[in-house]
Amino acid sequence: MATQEGPTVTSGDIARLAGVGRAAVSNWRRRFGDFPGPVGGTASSPLFSLAEVEAWLRAQGKLEELPEDELLWQQVRNSADDLRLLSLVSRLAAAVAHRRLRTLLEAGDAEIADALPDLVVGDEDVPLIRAAAALAEVRGPEETVEFLYTRYAQAHARRVQAVSPEIADLMAAFVEPRAAEVFDPSCGHGGLLMAVGDPGAVRAVGQERDGDAARLAGARLAVRGITADIRRGDALTGDAFPLLQADAVLCSPPFSERGWGYEELAGDPRWQYGLPPRGESELAWVQHCLAHARPGGQVIVLMPPAAAGRRSGRRIRSRFIRTGALRAIVALPPGSAPQSAMPPHLWLLRRPDDGDPIPTHVLMIDATESRDSAVPAWRSFVEDPRRETAGSRAVPVIDLLDEDVDLTPARHLARPAAVAGGVGRTVDELLAAVAELTRLLPSVTETPHRPLVAVPLSELARTGALSVVQTPGRMETGRGELALLTAEDLILGRAATGRGADGPGLVVAGPGDVVVPVTGRAPAAAVVEEETALGPHLLLIRPDPGSFDPHFVAGFLRASAARAAGSAPSASRPDARRMRLPRLPLAEQRRYGQVFRELDLFADALRRTGEAGELLRGLVLDGLVDGDLRPDQNG
Repeated sequence: MATQEGPTVTSGDIARLAGVGRAAVSNWRRRFGDFPGPVGGTASSPLFSLAEVEAWLRAQGKLEELPEDELLWQQVRNSADDLRLLSLVSRLAAAVAHRRLRTLLEAGDAEIADALPDLVVGDEDVPLIRAAAALAEVRGPEETVEFLYTRYAQAHARRVQAVSPEIADLMAAFVEPRAAEVFDPSCGHGGLLMAVGDPGAVRAVGQERDGDAARLAGARLAVRGITADIRRGDALTGDAFPLLQADAVLCSPPFSERGWGYEELAGDPRWQYGLPPRGESELAWVQHCLAHARPGGQVIVLMPPAAAGRRSGRRIRSRFIRTGALRAIVALPPGSAPQSAMPPHLWLLRRPDDGDPIPTHVLMIDATESRDSAVPAWRSFVEDPRRETAGSRAVPVIDLLDEDVDLTPARHLARPAAVAGGVGRTVDELLAAVAELTRLLPSVTETPHRPLVAVPLSELARTGALSVVQTPGRMETGRGELALLTAEDLILGRAATGRGADGPGLVVAGPGDVVVPVTGRAPAAAVVEEETALGPHLLLIRPDPGSFDPHFVAGFLRASAARAAGSAPSASRPDARRMRLPRLPLAEQRRYGQVFRELDLFADALRRTGEAGELLRGLVLDGLVDGDLRPDQNG
């Protein structure tokens, strides 16, 4: 593989430059011998020289002129690595949104750097600011800032967990028209505040723990003409607006955070409804939102479905109901929350106002099939708390205050509405899951027993076939602007949730690297797909591409960890460095690696099949007992 200095592009970037799909780029690489070869990256994610690709596209008549926005993005992408891309994008967006930018551009580079000390931190920043400003002159500031945000989100699709525009619009639709000040204490890149913001009419207030994300949110709001005050910091442990009383509070908080500040916030005055359990960070966020709403003000929070029924939170849920704070819960379609694959809920609350009567009913809305019915059902309920619409039910408070205080909408909606059509749909889902399970059966062949000769990682590292790096056991975590992949993230198969700061000793994994935990007994190993900073107690294994296939390595390490965990004494932990890898030809390794990937897909399909089967069992059982179903006479 050749190496070259200068900007590089991925296959996806090339597709966008030429206005074609990625399949066309793959076809060009196969068909045309003069297509530029990779200059970096990995076999699965190669990088190409932008100059060479641009020249080839022009020679083939596939590119007349490099689009201005693509040219800017390639400059941005090649000026910052993955870990610092958000910082650069946020600073460019803030520069475009700066009210004096046009005047500043008439000055020299040194004057711009002096005038924008928070935005210019490197030698390449001023030329990039000029390039972004030039694009804004043509496309407009709003489109330019949104282009930068969109491209960043595409580049880090696994890392960016933003509320979809559809759910943001739905949450905004519940906000009463008279709301003049709206607050989001976990505002991310500003999506919820943008949805509810009305230039000149609504003041947006937000807080975000990631400083770069907060800067980007402020820029996205500013270029739309929305008056905004966005501050950085963790809203639970470092409230930036202690005196704020907003007309409406919208929030999509982080789900299932155990390190939300339970110990240090035990006596916090915000917990008027009870100290949130250590494992229920969402109930802390709900109470934080209520504390920052004016009396009578609205609170709209996206919640995981488990929060409606966990036993640990029933006392607080009871207090929400008894005080009249909780007004409605909306069950949303699957995939509506970026943090969870399970169908989430919207909790609609109102901060109690002295003198107001305590509501006698709580509205339950089933919007799992269509979100369009949710807002009309809510408005009808507000006009008449006893009125019900299709897919909703006003549940008497006394019916909710039982031993469980389970607020799951499906539990309180009328049985026929819950069962009708549900069995048929679930049968279809189960059959589709079984068909997918059959399609994903691993491609393997039975052979006579042939033990594979394996070599310890330590020996392979000495020969240079791979390198092994362990992250520090003690790291400053929990605070900082850098996302860290933790051992728990790795075991649960999720994106990085840890927080930390850049500094000496930080270990960064790149595409094609393999990461395994060195603590705990849960076997895990994952191939990294994009540059990721690693938290404590992780082992980075970087295979030589000419010696090992990364998916082969991850599969065998995961199996080795599972066997070691099963055979080791309960008090001991398997030592990842003693795990062994077979030495096989690279082509054969890739066949193994493909099967390992098929096994992961198979396991996921198996899980979905089990969930569909369990749901069907419950629906049929409830339907038979409640009289909504009866045995088939032809069965």
